[in-house]
Amino acid sequence: MLDAVMTRSQHAPATDAGDGDRALALAAAGGDTVAFEALYRRHAARVHGVVLRLAGWQHARAEDLVQEAFIRAWQALPGWRGEAAFGTWLHRLAVNVALMDLRARRSRPALDGDDEDALEALPAAGGHGLALALDLERGVACLPPRARAVLVLHDIEGWTHGEIAAALDMAEGSSKSQLHRARGLLRARLGETG
Repeated sequence: MLDAVMTRSQHAPATDAGDGDRALALAAAGGDTVAFEALYRRHAARVHGVVLRLAGWQHARAEDLVQEAFIRAWQALPGWRGEAAFGTWLHRLAVNVALMDLRARRSRPALDGDDEDALEALPAAGGHGLALALDLERGVACLPPRARAVLVLHDIEGWTHGEIAAALDMAEGSSKSQLHRARGLLRARLGETG
């Protein structure tokens, strides 16, 4: 089911969900695959964006992680209590899937893909604004995985250091240190290219 949905609507824009998500999530929790496909279409682009950044712009790996996140969402949906908005719950689940992959790859570094291959997949810059954005994405992709994860979660996703520390199984001070390190490395990288 998920493969068919991904090919039809891989980059469908997220909509303002609210109550519509709640009704769809409750229907999907009861086994309604059409409702789940609608949720997928609403949220796939946002989930893909954060997972792609956490995966260091390794597109194939990110696609696998997005699919894994939606599979886990389908499996966990009957237990969703609606305490948080569905989009928030799904986004957190997807980030956790990506972070588990990051931890697994840290313990088996030979399985980690080549970041340079991921960077080659980014499109060539057309204008100054696009060039700056691509330089920034390339810089983030080149960061060490834990530093990249902390930077993405804190500066892009808005997580607190406490949330990051819990998710990455590190001390809060280590999260702050990794963020400082990531920002320094990113400044140095952008200074080289700029």
